[in-house]
Amino acid sequence: MYIKRALEDAVLRISQTFPVLLVTGPRQSGKTTLLKQLADAGRTYVTLDDPDVRRLAQEDPALFMQRYAPPMIIDEIQYAPQILPYIKMRVDATHQRGDYWLTGSQMFHMMKNVSESLAGRVGIISLLGLSLSEIKGRPTENFTTDPERLLKRIGAVDKMGLNDVFALIFKGAMPTLYDDNPPELEDFYRSYINTYLQRDIRDLTQVADEMSFYNFMTIIAARTACPVNYDALAKEAGISAPTAKKWLSILVSSHLVALVQGYHNNVLKRAVKTPVLYWLDTGLCAYLLKWSSSATLEAGPMSGAFFESWVFAEIYKSYLHVGKEPPLYYYRDKDKREIDILLYSDGILCPIEVKKSASPGKGALRNFDAIRPVAEPERFGELTQYKVEIGPGAVVCMVNDLLPIDAKNWYVPVWLV
Repeated sequence: MYIKRALEDAVLRISQTFPVLLVTGPRQSGKTTLLKQLADAGRTYVTLDDPDVRRLAQEDPALFMQRYAPPMIIDEIQYAPQILPYIKMRVDATHQRGDYWLTGSQMFHMMKNVSESLAGRVGIISLLGLSLSEIKGRPTENFTTDPERLLKRIGAVDKMGLNDVFALIFKGAMPTLYDDNPPELEDFYRSYINTYLQRDIRDLTQVADEMSFYNFMTIIAARTACPVNYDALAKEAGISAPTAKKWLSILVSSHLVALVQGYHNNVLKRAVKTPVLYWLDTGLCAYLLKWSSSATLEAGPMSGAFFESWVFAEIYKSYLHVGKEPPLYYYRDKDKREIDILLYSDGILCPIEVKKSASPGKGALRNFDAIRPVAEPERFGELTQYKVEIGPGAVVCMVNDLLPIDAKNWYVPVWLV
């Protein structure tokens, strides 16, 4: 069963703009299925998962290019970056847009090769697991705190209870799990982890100790929605801090984890810049931490962190899946005032707090004042060029309806994200 993906329009748009399209994303996120769905009958499909085809591409890329003619899909391009210079020569000779559609599930080494070989010739977009909108079969829009847009959207969205939300959080977002005859969750994620460790980690990143890396993954999973502390990570994992930083970058480049940078402005002198990490697929995160059901997860001590991670991932995907870069930050200062998510676009900063509560109260807004100085930089001895408008704020929570808190801030139901 094919679930319509929001990224379809972006794929076609970029294919009409660049000779080469690269769709990146984690394993099993639906990259190949998406491209096959959109491909015309005359487009050839080649997968470098096939060992014979991969050997030809690696050992004789010129002959590979003779054997397979565009337009074509080349799946898992990271296994044979040797063909990228030959693709460059071909597109430079033909100037034909959309000739090559590439997929890649591991970016650690591949992006360097792509940027060097295909600079100016490739459009790159990312596909993560299914969003709530895609699962529910409704149009995808990049999330906004604008109450007018939220009010227009709320009529087309089904309400969800806490148990329904945590069922999705526990299940995760991989498309295979939403097939008519899906695999068992534990079987799926066990296979997923084994493939990831053996194919991407051992073969592509040359990390020799797979079990140490698996242990590191579980440590990262336990820190979802937390600031990054490389020394603490290294100590717990029994590795050096530089290795911890390298291994975390592998998880980021594999699209399993996102690092969110702290928002800072010359006016906000006490802001800290330490990034916060989020595991992007809460189902995989729950598997790594051995949660056995959505009910035990919801009742457990990490339920708030999982709830926040899921909300962040939904907002993150709402931008990626329409072909936009997510304009997401967070705020924390030396006085320990925190704002979970900041949307910053067009000179407007919109604060978002995430609470696993049906009635969080006005106390959820208490830290929004921490960013108010950016709207009046001259009062704090800074140039007016640092001025940023404060937009409408939101508390994303389990409230039953979209409701105003005050003149500028709203309670937003989690199922509306």
